[in-house]
Parts: sequence; C-alpha cells; structure tokens
Amino acid sequence: MQAVRLEFGRAQSLRRLLFVERYVAPPAVLLGTLAALRVGGRGGEAIAGVCALALALLGFRLWRNLVGREKEIQTLSEQLIQSQKLSALGELSAGVAHEINNPLAVITQEVELMDMLLPRARFESPDDLAEFQECLGEIARQVERCGNITHGMLDFARRREAVVQETDLNRLIDDMVRLVELEIRNKNIFIERRYAEPAPCIRTDPPLLRQVILNLLNNAAQAMGRDGRIVITTSTVRRDGRTEAVLRFRDTGPGIAREHLEKIFNPFFTTKDPGKGTGLGLSICLRIVNELGGSIDVESERGKGAEFIVRLPSLNQTEE
Repeated sequence: MQAVRLEFGRAQSLRRLLFVERYVAPPAVLLGTLAALRVGGRGGEAIAGVCALALALLGFRLWRNLVGREKEIQTLSEQLIQSQKLSALGELSAGVAHEINNPLAVITQEVELMDMLLPRARFESPDDLAEFQECLGEIARQVERCGNITHGMLDFARRREAVVQETDLNRLIDDMVRLVELEIRNKNIFIERRYAEPAPCIRTDPPLLRQVILNLLNNAAQAMGRDGRIVITTSTVRRDGRTEAVLRFRDTGPGIAREHLEKIFNPFFTTKDPGKGTGLGLSICLRIVNELGGSIDVESERGKGAEFIVRLPSLNQTEE
C-alpha cells in the first residue's frame, strides 16, 4: 500500500508540474517580458531577452507535446479499430464454424459408409482399389483438418469463467512434457527441465493452463522439425511490486523474423507452411493467459531460436 501511495503522489506531482508548465508559466513569462521592456535599459532588455527565450522554449515544448499527443491518439484509434475488427471476427467465426461443422459431419459419415461398402465393390485392378482407398483416406484427413480449424475458431470466440484452484506449476508442466515427449522422441528432439525448487505455487485453472503449455510445446517441436532441444524453466520473481511465477519455453529452432514478432498473436496469422497450421493457437494462448491474470511475451532472433515467456500471479501476493 505504501508503494501505491508513493506512486499516486508522484503522479499528482507530475500533474501539478504539467499544469504550471502549460497554464501558469507562459502568462508569467509574458508578463515578465512586458515588465522588463517597460523598465527599459540594458538590464531590462537582457531580462526581456531571457524571458522571450524562455517563452519560445515553452512554446516549443507545448508544440512537441501536442504532436506527441496526436500520434498517441492516432495509435490508440488504430488499436481500437483493430480490436473492433477482432471482436467482430470472433462473433462471425463462431457462427461460420457452427454452419461448417454440419456438412463436415455429413461428409465424415459418408466416407465411413463408403469405407464399409468398399469390400463389396469390384475394380478392374488392385491398383484401382488402392487408389480409391487412398482417396478416401485423403478426404478423411482434410475433413479432420477442417474440423480442427472450426474447433479452434469456436475456442477463440468462446468466453468462460476460469475455475481457479491452487496448483503445483512444476507438476502441471511435467504432465504435459511427458505427453509431448512420446511424440517427439523419434524426431531426436529433447526437452530439458529446469524447474525451480521449491515449485512455484499458483492459483489458476489447470485445464486452461495445460492447453497453453501443450500448444507452446507443440509449436516449438513443429518449428524445429527434427534434431533440437526445448528448455523449460520455471522461477518465481518479484516485479512491479508483485510476485510472479514465470514459465519460459526456449527452443533451438529457426526463430521468428522481426517483422512477424508483432503479428504472431493475431488470429489466423501463421508462419507455418500452407495446410500445417490454423493460426489460432497463439491467439488462444494469449486470451487464456490474460483471463488467468497473466501475460505472455516472445523473444526471438532469426536463426537463434525463440523463447516464449508466460507470467502468472503467484500465491504469495503481498503489497508493501
């Protein structure tokens, strides 16, 4: 509380200084200039010159502040427009996803029926049968991909209250690590654990946080393809007057281009090859982490891997 009062006092002092600079100082300097000119003489002229210079500097500062405010207003307006677009996109995507899921379900049923009737069919050669089976398999795979996209759209648009409970962060992460290790071991990708001891204890929604961790691990593995390492680090840090649990996921992949860093959390933005990503994973991670009261950032340099940093409020919150 003392820190909060101190920060509030500094803000009040800054407001008073700005008020004096904008509304009190210019008239005072102008009056001083006029008084000095009225007195006359070299001393009066010198004082008037100094006052005129001070008035010019104040005018320059006010002009610069005005330009800065205009740029800030423009930036906020652009962010507001982008936020409104994303909100409309979320509402639209939910309706579109529901409509698309119905024909996808019908296609899936028809593929299954054709697969059941396939043994009764007659083909001129075994190669025709194999080609037909391959076509059915490709249809099923593409339908599954479309289903994953629509489910991702629904997850992105859906809002629900998090059910928080006390959670051992290291144990929760390790559950997801063991799951991913089974899939990436044959790709020569290894996961290195650097867990803090004692384990950071947080109040969170475990299923939602598991979704974030699983997504970040899968993204790191897909970025490397083969032959790489993922380093997971947990720690407890003190920042901005509060205690946070920090999760770091660092990979040895190709990294993220500088021009993509500000876009990777946008819905439907992906750097993966066509057909290998929906572009919704990181945007869903960002929404979940924000709902849990935390933040997620990325640090990367092309050719030097990437590191995603998740910060969550820790249990032992104290204010000084």
